[in-house]
Amino acid sequence: MRDQHVPRALIILVGIAGAVIALFGLREVASIAGPVVLALVLVIAVAPVRSWLDARRAPVWLQVAVPFLIVVLVLLSMAGILTISATQLAFLLPSYTSQFDQLIDDSQHWATTHGVSNDMLSKALQAFDPGKILGLAQSLVGSLIGVLSSLFLIVVLLLAMCLDAPMTAKILMSGEGSRPQLVEALATFAHKTRRYLIVSTVFGLMNAILDVIALSLLDVPLPLLWGVLALIANYIPNIGFVIALLPPTMLALLDGGVQTMVLVLVAYIVINVVTQSFILPKFLGDAVGLSTTMTFISLIVWTFVLGPLGAILAIPLSLLTRALLIDSDPSARWAQALVSGKLPNG
Repeated sequence: MRDQHVPRALIILVGIAGAVIALFGLREVASIAGPVVLALVLVIAVAPVRSWLDARRAPVWLQVAVPFLIVVLVLLSMAGILTISATQLAFLLPSYTSQFDQLIDDSQHWATTHGVSNDMLSKALQAFDPGKILGLAQSLVGSLIGVLSSLFLIVVLLLAMCLDAPMTAKILMSGEGSRPQLVEALATFAHKTRRYLIVSTVFGLMNAILDVIALSLLDVPLPLLWGVLALIANYIPNIGFVIALLPPTMLALLDGGVQTMVLVLVAYIVINVVTQSFILPKFLGDAVGLSTTMTFISLIVWTFVLGPLGAILAIPLSLLTRALLIDSDPSARWAQALVSGKLPNG
């Protein structure tokens, strides 16, 4: 009998249905899936340290301990800074109530003298409320602290993955004969993820340091918190800069007035344009391998599935999905071109 041709529409519908079921299933276990993916990404990031130690014939326990301790110290430092700064922000925000009321009064007076109706101004103030933006920043920081509060689970997963890393690498290498495309796809995923994380971290630290210096010179409260927020937001594609910009800008408006707000805005834009628009692309190159549209869709989808942690891990998660579903399939070159936004070679 001749094989019956399966309609392409049916394949597409079944694929979409399977993707929806998988995403909603991951969303239900986000409290577990998020730390697992974070631990995996962190282990991939420090894999060169283990390879360097292995090349110098260091004992296995040292190959496990050094990468593990590096990641744990970074996580503990981030958790400590965010917790202390968020506590300071919670005590600081109520003190700006009078400044916000004064800002509204001054705006209404300016509107009256320039012929703008109070109703129009009231609608504008409702849509653009600095208090709501600062509250959103506090909520975001609280969410990040919530992610880091599961530090015990993350540390346990990190330790387990670091212990398994040497053997996992050997197992993957042994599969080159039977599943070469899958092994190559996973190796490419690890390489791209590591390059993306390293370059993003270096430039995120540059941005954070420059932002902290600028905010300190302008006497904006909690410059360290906004620097850490800028570093974390650097991993969020497309909208990370806006997330890092709005809270300190609004706080500068309440604390120092319009002039300070404009100076903060200019400083952030100059720093971001120089580092992100001119320098970063030269170092990052084609490390991500995702088109602008796919990057934005990744941000929406993974934030929906895993929350704030999904926004931070959107690029690594999309690279992993691409490796498993597209790059491991030799017949999916058209899909590779579709998600990367580049025509295939040859």
